[in-house]
Amino acid sequence: MCGIIGLVSKKEVSSTLLEGLKRLEYRGYDSSGIATISNEKIERVRSKGNLSFLEEKLLNSSLPGNIGIGHTRWATHGSPEEKNAHPHITDKVAVVHNGIIENNNQLRNQLIEAGVEFSSDTDTEVVCHIITSYLNTGLSAYDSIRATMSDVRGTYAFGVLILNEPNKLFAVRGGSPLAIGSANNENFIGSDTYSLSAYSDNITYLKDGDVAEIENDSYRIFDHSNSLVEREKQSIIESITLSEKGIFKHFMLKEIHEQPEVIAKSLSNYIDMDNGVLNIPNLPHDLSTITNVTLVACGSSYYAGLIARDWFEKFTNIKVDVEIASEFRYREAPMASNGLTIFISQSGETADTLAALKHCKYLGQKTISIVNVGDSSMCRNSDASLKIYAGPEIGVASTKAFTCQLGVLACLAIKIGTSNGSLSEYQEKEYVKSLLSVPRLISNTLDKEDEIKNLAHDLSNITTTLYLGRGQMYPVAMEGALKLKEISYVHAEGYPAGEMKHGPIALLEKDLPVFIMSPSNNLYEKTVSNLNEVIARDASVILFTDKEGLDNIGLLKNKIKAFVLDKSDIISAPFIYTIPNQLIAYYIALLKGTDVDQPRNLAKSVTVE
Repeated sequence: MCGIIGLVSKKEVSSTLLEGLKRLEYRGYDSSGIATISNEKIERVRSKGNLSFLEEKLLNSSLPGNIGIGHTRWATHGSPEEKNAHPHITDKVAVVHNGIIENNNQLRNQLIEAGVEFSSDTDTEVVCHIITSYLNTGLSAYDSIRATMSDVRGTYAFGVLILNEPNKLFAVRGGSPLAIGSANNENFIGSDTYSLSAYSDNITYLKDGDVAEIENDSYRIFDHSNSLVEREKQSIIESITLSEKGIFKHFMLKEIHEQPEVIAKSLSNYIDMDNGVLNIPNLPHDLSTITNVTLVACGSSYYAGLIARDWFEKFTNIKVDVEIASEFRYREAPMASNGLTIFISQSGETADTLAALKHCKYLGQKTISIVNVGDSSMCRNSDASLKIYAGPEIGVASTKAFTCQLGVLACLAIKIGTSNGSLSEYQEKEYVKSLLSVPRLISNTLDKEDEIKNLAHDLSNITTTLYLGRGQMYPVAMEGALKLKEISYVHAEGYPAGEMKHGPIALLEKDLPVFIMSPSNNLYEKTVSNLNEVIARDASVILFTDKEGLDNIGLLKNKIKAFVLDKSDIISAPFIYTIPNQLIAYYIALLKGTDVDQPRNLAKSVTVE
């Protein structure tokens, strides 16, 4: 994923910025660049490819200045060419950017109509020109940046230079991580702890909506309401000791918070951001001829498959089976001759899933693996593989890998639907648009983390619970129950809400916590009927819904606890309803004092049957 480094100093900064970029190479990139302010001008050097090419250019170019920004880019909007490398500049502004501007096309068209000429294909250049246009109206640098944040929609972290503020570096966070590091007479910005650890004594993570004004010996942070705020400083030594947990106590919480960024990166591999359509790499199968699909997985990956079944069947008009890998091959089920079998695994080494893959290869099935580790056994044994690009997931309980799996599965379902004519071009663009909104919607949900924390505090003594949902929310409920079981050791059961009367209703008793997932969709009224049945038996309901859903239950809202999420659709709902379940499990486990990252008896990758 892309990386940002920035520096305000009393000495020239280009060599230090280059060193910082080298510390960001592990994130992956295809181009890089540095910009500084010197002699009342913004100077810039960029290069396609390895950092060695940028380093060679810097040896042959003068890039003076005591303030600067640098970037390693992983292509989203626009191909990996020098013209698309960051920083992007105008005569007054330089910007580096991690994330995706969802309304890029709309903003670009407005700027072109206003006479702006673009020199790249990126969404980041749009931000440059918008800031510049506000500066041209007489607004201050800070106010121009703040106004630009109101115009753009998406997930972003910005490092900004403004020519008429030659001693200030601006840092902006809107969903993608960004931190400030401090040393003697120098202040840095960086994408993560590691990028700053060689230079800074401490680190301060920005929160969403923050804009920081940074000088060499001080900085000020303003929150989303323009209030001057203090953000907690953390020793950089402590951060490194925590093995890159940053400000987070556990890897699991860190990985929950990484989801807006990693999902955006994952989707960028499979979506043409400029045109809002899919751009899945060529597969060795004619997707238009597929007659049935089988999804095979274990654990959370199996639940991802259950959610995706809804997309595949609705988008492709193809019958879909979802199989638990450890049971599947022993049934010796007949397989259609023109069937596609999709194997889902974070590690790509899951023993049962790998065995099922080999079984299906023997039966002549077309095979695709969806994995996080690109050189895994499942990749090598499949006809094709689609990587989810979640990055290393250290916590045993899957969080970001699960949601990235959903993103890739949604893309593949849409692709098959367009290939066999079940989806129109308009429908493809609408579903892609919804997918691109997911990082923003997840970020909005994470902003309400304190509400979940308070809710978890009230539930810290629970010993058993039910999770209920209908349609896609049924596997979301099962995944929520699994998370709670895995890390807090609380008995939890995910169940289809409509099946409650066929047995689980016998478990209902006073104060038993029951989590109900119910966005205001076509199944909402039926789920509310189940909600009433739970209330009638004095159990304690925790309802996850949207504002419309909460309003529609009238006075019942006084008898339940509710967590309100953004309005969602068939694409976005499984993603955003997963997040509060992850946080609930984390905070209950934290209150119970369990080992969150390495729960008892569990391993990250199950490599034996």
